[in-house]
Amino acid sequence: MADNSLKSKTFSNFVWRFAERILAQLISFVVSLVLARILSPDDYGTVALILVFTNIMQVFVDGGLANALIQKKDADDIDFSSVFYFNIVWCLALYSLLFVFAPLIAAFYGREELVPLIRVLGLTVVASGVKNVQQAYVSRTLQFRKFFWATLIGTLLSAIIGIFLALRGFGAWAIIGQYLGNICIDTLALWITVKWRPIKAFSFNRLRSLLSYGWKLLASGLLETIYQNVWQLVIGKIYTPSDLAYYNQGNKFPNIIISNVNSSIDSVLLPVMSKEQDDVNRVKAMTRRAIKTSVYIMAPLMFGLAVTSEIIVKIVLTDKWLPCVPFLCIFCISNIFMPIHTANLNAIKALGRSDLFLKLEIIKKVVGFLALIISANISVMAMAWTTLIVSFLFQIINAWPNRSLLKYGYIEQIKDIMPSLIISAVMAIIVYFMKRIPLNMYLVLVLQIAVGIASYFLFSKLFKLDSFLYFMDLARSVLKKKK
Repeated sequence: MADNSLKSKTFSNFVWRFAERILAQLISFVVSLVLARILSPDDYGTVALILVFTNIMQVFVDGGLANALIQKKDADDIDFSSVFYFNIVWCLALYSLLFVFAPLIAAFYGREELVPLIRVLGLTVVASGVKNVQQAYVSRTLQFRKFFWATLIGTLLSAIIGIFLALRGFGAWAIIGQYLGNICIDTLALWITVKWRPIKAFSFNRLRSLLSYGWKLLASGLLETIYQNVWQLVIGKIYTPSDLAYYNQGNKFPNIIISNVNSSIDSVLLPVMSKEQDDVNRVKAMTRRAIKTSVYIMAPLMFGLAVTSEIIVKIVLTDKWLPCVPFLCIFCISNIFMPIHTANLNAIKALGRSDLFLKLEIIKKVVGFLALIISANISVMAMAWTTLIVSFLFQIINAWPNRSLLKYGYIEQIKDIMPSLIISAVMAIIVYFMKRIPLNMYLVLVLQIAVGIASYFLFSKLFKLDSFLYFMDLARSVLKKKK
């Protein structure tokens, strides 16, 4: 009975988190389309140069403490309050550093006009300090329904800000206005909807205990963020802002899908796994289910997006963005396997092995930086292909510890997802050849989507895929419960 209750609660919170991500990304996607039509690739490239540094700062905002609060079995108001007060002081210090070093960052790119942009966008770091603890509380208590409404308000209002500034000719400032407005409004809305408030208490001992777990995740997150953003930094330095814009835009389309599915599972999986951390078999079962169901959802979406990418870019972004299509296809292939990364790492974190998590990140980043050095002076396209190759290596590294921890290794994981990959590939081949139909490209895209969905559903039912049967069982359970 308890097992069914946990399963129901987990699924319910996943639905709310997924709905929140879908809605937020859908609105952001529409806004990005509007902005892409108004603004130039150079405007996007300019903001991308700055995001390299603010993204690194965002890692320090978390410091691994949010995950530590979620993973700790007996975290209380003293723990949350201690982290809350620490975050405020820490984020103000970080922003001060960014403010002071803004001229040096601008000088690095040889663009003095970046200074005010950096200083304004850096304010997102301060707002994140408050939001961070609220998000941890929502995740730990599985209140993703409230998070849904906070995100909806922030995303809608920031969208209005971004479009208004773009129409008024503010260029890159429109994108920055949207980013800053989003996080500030989202933080305020979350503060109103979630009833948790810090108490007048601060414990250095509690903070030290959380930091002992969290600093390893901080170091891991810092390595990951630096690694992800250094590719953009190198492209922006060696090549042109337009090259960087095409690279980023190619990553944006698949990232909209991956962030919806993957972050939804990631947000719910860690707190649920953490509650079951003493039962290794339960954690293994959750990891296995997360990988199988995530890839079942992700594979057809990524394969489908890749084979329809040219038509989608023409319709959505216009022909001026067609150079981003090859990048889009590469990132689609890479992102299919993202659930393997996420589920394996969540299992390691839930079991309290942040030390092992850090070791994996160090190994991966040594491999990644070597790959960057080799490909950077060849071409931007060579860099994109390199990220794909490295992504496959990272899968193996992330899955390796769970051969011992969970008795669930990489080969077994690949076997679990192979049926979904095969029928997704077959569906993609069918959809790809449909582009030769002599019709208006809008009609062709509609037909491709319809045939893709129908064929995937048919193959799933015909071959009785485990994940398909799992979702059908969940749907029947939900309907039965409502009746």
